[in-house]
Amino acid sequence: MLELVIPGTEWWDDRNEEFVSSKETKLVLEHSLVSISKWEAKWKKPFISKEGRSIEETLDYIRCMTISQNADPKVYGLITAEQLKQVEDYINDPMTATWFKNDKNKPSSEQITSELIYFWMITAGVPIECQKWHLNRLLTLLKICAIKNQPSKKMPKSEIYKNNAALNAARRKRLGSKG
Repeated sequence: MLELVIPGTEWWDDRNEEFVSSKETKLVLEHSLVSISKWEAKWKKPFISKEGRSIEETLDYIRCMTISQNADPKVYGLITAEQLKQVEDYINDPMTATWFKNDKNKPSSEQITSELIYFWMITAGVPIECQKWHLNRLLTLLKICAIKNQPSKKMPKSEIYKNNAALNAARRKRLGSKG
């Protein structure tokens, strides 16, 4: 969870030709599967993508991340560049101590959408309540489930022959046999 404090301010509204003011507002944000689902429903494109997002799309994602009640829609236009950086850092934070030895950060050729992540959750038996977790933590859990559910890899024949030869040699030595 990330909290942003948008200071109260006053500005001139050119369209209505009047001064407008806003009170200090605290936005409580959560980067989760729920937030991504809302954003993708509006923008009709995958959130997890190599393509960047426009400032309008970014501010709208912050709206989708907001879990605090009754936030004035005007305050999103008052978010500073520093606060946008905070949001970006929060989104990119792994939120876990888990790491993967062979993770080369290879981009997937598959388009990852919220529906695909929900499919992975259902397939892995992950409870639906986890949709509110930080997305990176949820993806880490799903990756662990995939790794742990893989069938064990078969040993190459040369390795099997080598192990059998070592076992046979040990038995011959123990029993004093020549084979």
